[in-house]
Amino acid sequence: MLQNFLLNILLTLVWVALTGELNYTNFGFGFTVGFLLLWFLNRRRTSNHDYFLRVPKIFAFMFNFLYDMIRANIEVTIDVITPNYNMKPGIVKYEMDAKSDFEITMLANMIALTPGTVVIDISKDKRYMFIHAMYLKDIEGFKRNLKDRTEKKLLEIIR
Repeated sequence: MLQNFLLNILLTLVWVALTGELNYTNFGFGFTVGFLLLWFLNRRRTSNHDYFLRVPKIFAFMFNFLYDMIRANIEVTIDVITPNYNMKPGIVKYEMDAKSDFEITMLANMIALTPGTVVIDISKDKRYMFIHAMYLKDIEGFKRNLKDRTEKKLLEIIR
C-alpha cells in the first residue's frame, strides 16, 4: 500500500512539474490522474487492492467530516448571534469500538474538532469516552450518529 501511495505522489509531482503550476486544483487533478493510472495498471493484481479501496474511503470520510463540521459551525454561530439560546448541554458516556491508543486519539481529535463537542475523559479500560455536547436533544441519536458517521468510517480507514 505504501508503495502505491508513494508512486501516486511521484506521478502527482511529475504532473505538477510538467504543467508548471503548483496549486491545490492542479495537485488534486494530478493525484486523481495518478490514482486512476495506477489502478488501471494494477487492476488484475489482487495484492494491491487495499490502496485502491482505502483512498476513496479517505476522501468520502473527509467530505462527511467537513459537512458535519460546517453544519456544527452554523448551528453554534446561529446560537451565539441570536438572543435566545437553543443549547441543551449534556455529557454522554459513549462506548467505543476503537481499541488502540492511535484509534482513540484520532476519534477524540475528530470529536474535538467539531464545534459544540469536546472529549472530557476516557475510561481506564479504554472502552468508554465521556463527551460533552452543547446540543444534546437525543442521546441515542447522538451516539448512533457518532458511531455511524465518524467512528465506523474512521476505523475503516485506519485498520
